[in-house]
Amino acid sequence: MLDNNSLYLRSAIFGAGAGAGFGLLIGAITGALTASWNGIQFGMIAGSVLGLLTGASTGLLTVRVAGRTGGVSTGAYTGMVFGAVLGGVLGIFIPDSFRAAVSGLNIVVLQVLTQGRFETGALVSFQLSILGTMVGAWVSGLNLQKRDLK
Repeated sequence: MLDNNSLYLRSAIFGAGAGAGFGLLIGAITGALTASWNGIQFGMIAGSVLGLLTGASTGLLTVRVAGRTGGVSTGAYTGMVFGAVLGGVLGIFIPDSFRAAVSGLNIVVLQVLTQGRFETGALVSFQLSILGTMVGAWVSGLNLQKRDLK
């Protein structure tokens, strides 16, 4: 039991760190669509915070689903589904004022992606699905116990 608790703790901490790093990268790339330094900074901060939350949760869920024998694919699919669901829920609740501010930048791509709650939810869902897939695969790969063929 103690080994299992340490596995959960280790996976959550690693998942949070990896999620924050990947989230920072995804946020910076998304922020670059604004073609402004403020947009990139906001994207990096938002990506890091969401990555921290998603990464830690994905790490815990991956241990629960895959354990030590699930393999990389199990972790990747677990992270993919969890990230998509979490992103969809969070994306729907983004305030209208924020979406209006982004739409006011007059950048066609951003106007399309923030036109309504569904579009914003789909964008955030896709991004957190990518992040969850990376974190889940990595955590599950680290936790995989080597088989003894003898």
